[in-house]
Amino acid sequence: MSAKDKRAPVLVVGGGIGGLGTALALSRKGIPVHVIEQAPEFKEIGAGIQLGPNVFRMFEFLGLTAEMNKWAVFPEGLEMRDSITGETFIDLPVDHRFYEKYHAPYAVIHRADMLNVIYQACKASDLITLTTSQKVVSVDQNASGVTVRTESGQTISGVALVGCDGLWSTIRQIVVGDGKPVVSGHIAYRAVIPTADWPKEYRINRMIVWAGEKTHLVHYPMRRGEIFNLVVVFHSDRYEEGWDTYGDPEELHKKFADKCEPVRMLLQKVDAWKMWVLCDRPPIKQWTQGRIALLGDAAHPMLQYLAQGGNMALEDAVCLAEQAVAHGDDYAAAFKKYQDLRYLRTARVQLMARVFGEIYHASGVNRELRNKVIGEWTAQGGVDMSWLYGHQPELPRVDQVTVPKQNLKF
Repeated sequence: MSAKDKRAPVLVVGGGIGGLGTALALSRKGIPVHVIEQAPEFKEIGAGIQLGPNVFRMFEFLGLTAEMNKWAVFPEGLEMRDSITGETFIDLPVDHRFYEKYHAPYAVIHRADMLNVIYQACKASDLITLTTSQKVVSVDQNASGVTVRTESGQTISGVALVGCDGLWSTIRQIVVGDGKPVVSGHIAYRAVIPTADWPKEYRINRMIVWAGEKTHLVHYPMRRGEIFNLVVVFHSDRYEEGWDTYGDPEELHKKFADKCEPVRMLLQKVDAWKMWVLCDRPPIKQWTQGRIALLGDAAHPMLQYLAQGGNMALEDAVCLAEQAVAHGDDYAAAFKKYQDLRYLRTARVQLMARVFGEIYHASGVNRELRNKVIGEWTAQGGVDMSWLYGHQPELPRVDQVTVPKQNLKF
């Protein structure tokens, strides 16, 4: 933050995609921000993330499009295959028709690359202070501001606070107090493989999902085609908090033993998998308490089946920044309006992500019906996703986003 700017900042707890995105959005509106991150550095764990057309509009607002495009891969198509028979029942080209419909591209990117682009933009701002290695344990607020206390005993004050501290949010327990998230019974293993080690027949610029009974596998290129991202999801009773646990290959291969040969072959390419348990929460309407607001996964965690967690967080960030300006110094009113504008949108995504999970993992007759019906929809032009990918009235309007030419290293 500039030494000349003596205004009290908005405190942002959590330095992930949502937290840094919020800091950047507020700073673009001339509002000073202090980000407090409990980890020693601003670093993203995980692997790939999908970027829907809706988040590219947020990149335009935040001034990030050009840098994101340097790291993103823009798939030429989306496929869904039956992991038992190998049948392709969805084959959607991502071409000029897609762009004309949604006025923005679809892409994939490594989470670390995405976060780093936002982080570098935050570092370049005189309005943003970045603090690491400080875990917030309590928050006090009064009519004029908020003060947080960290585990180390430090106190930090600001004019308002935005909790962006994820699924296991400390700030959510202050605002909502609803305990632990809901374990879905689904578990995910993820891995990143150098393209040189990836089978040549699958070195293609497409997002491919192999959907099976209570399982699925997804793979796509990242980082200009230098690496491939793999995620496998299956039903499991295991439960371990966090994202950075190693998975059990024996359990994985047992779950996929009845799948077609290409799927089993692709799984053999990975020696070590990182594991995380998939959780979410029921949608809620109340995200705010006076000068404190929740954002992203802290407000509305969702399963990954629509690939919208990070996208929704950046939509939140832009909407919150717009309302902060519209309401001046009245952050309680700004946060209430932000919440009212966003809760139905995000609730729909939360609930539809669960529905899509059932579609991905359909068994028996449901699986056969899925293949038939969705195949017919695809033949007729695919399912209209304008409700998700189209312009949202609470967000700044962006009519078109430029798609760069790709230079993949296959």
